[in-house]
Amino acid sequence: MEPKRRRFLRQLATTAGALTFTPFLQTAAGRDLLSALEEYERFPADRLAVDETFWRQVRQAYTVSPTVLYLNSGGVCPQPKVVQEAVERYNRLSNEGPAFYMWQVLDKGREPLREKLADLAGCSPEEIAVNRNASEALETVIFGLPLTAGDEVVLSRYDYPNMINAWKQRELRDGIRLNWIDLDLPMEDDEAIVQRYAAAFTPATKVVHITHVINWTGQILPAARIAEAAHRQNIEVLVDGAHSFAHLDYRIPDLGCDYFGTSLHKWMCAPFGSGMLYVRKEKIAGLYPLFAAPEPGSDDIRKFEALGTRSFAIEQAIGQAVDFHLLIGAERKEKRLHFLKNYWAEQVAELPWAQLHTSLKPEFGCAIGLLNMEGMKPGELAQTLFREHQIFTVAIEWEKATGIRVTPNVFTLQSELDRFVEALKTIAS
Repeated sequence: MEPKRRRFLRQLATTAGALTFTPFLQTAAGRDLLSALEEYERFPADRLAVDETFWRQVRQAYTVSPTVLYLNSGGVCPQPKVVQEAVERYNRLSNEGPAFYMWQVLDKGREPLREKLADLAGCSPEEIAVNRNASEALETVIFGLPLTAGDEVVLSRYDYPNMINAWKQRELRDGIRLNWIDLDLPMEDDEAIVQRYAAAFTPATKVVHITHVINWTGQILPAARIAEAAHRQNIEVLVDGAHSFAHLDYRIPDLGCDYFGTSLHKWMCAPFGSGMLYVRKEKIAGLYPLFAAPEPGSDDIRKFEALGTRSFAIEQAIGQAVDFHLLIGAERKEKRLHFLKNYWAEQVAELPWAQLHTSLKPEFGCAIGLLNMEGMKPGELAQTLFREHQIFTVAIEWEKATGIRVTPNVFTLQSELDRFVEALKTIAS
């Protein structure tokens, strides 16, 4: 743990204001978590990934059900208590005098929040806009790019449906052409993936849409290498980072993209309905905002935040989610998530009825896994798991991705995944 984070931990535990702003950290469970973070600060992330004592302390920071096993963090992640407390606190403050506290007090907190997110993302605050989800962020780009009839966009059939539908709407409205590529998931050859995209590029290609982590199966795409190939042909790059941001340990500029969108209510564990848009500084002026702004041709990133009235409680509590993410540590989190996916997947991969559609290698897969049980439809399996074993997963049937998506998180314990594996064996028998 770097010295700055260690000092922050001690501040949280000792300052007079901590009781007001982070009540959880003043409870016995909160103090135990702070102590554990101090105690384990020198442990390598690989070693800590398998230490159940440490992660049991992390689990106490959440309010997840002790009876229903939640394995759908690939949909939306629960918030730690400090984030829930912040939302409630800011909401109560807003209701004391909405027009005053929302616009004169909480609205002023967006600039410090922008700086906090930019620091985490590794870019300038002047390249970060705060919004409500990945769909809003990415559709700002999809509908804001000045494309005309005949311009081509390269995208995958495994991209997120909202994004596919947005591109189809532009195709219908503006006459652009969509150039689809297919993927044979899971793929464990970066060069082969890059070639699938590069082979689709033509002189008419203006944009390539890349889903960094495919939500159906957890496949990690080599976004930076695809972006490099695209830029060699003057093609702009849009990255969907909904499932990679705060899941994998990277900075947005590492991807070489021009535009990037993510949902913070996924792996950042921020309040539901929070997201972030990144636009490379020199690209801002040429991108129209999704909602009307006073100067749509401005190079100010804030033109993408013209949402009107929004939940300031949700927006401001993003800051607590970032703090909590930093306390745990990005590398620790990524290593733990990969360990958890492999822990259950390795146990079932060799069973005769199991079909695993996710790579076990860290460069191609992390927390998200897709499992199919031979002879049982995904919806039936998901319903049986919940009805008979109180285990919540989600059924997936999209293109050639078929199965139940299984997504643990930092609050998930090995013993719970043992329970999941045993439930699968019971159902199969």
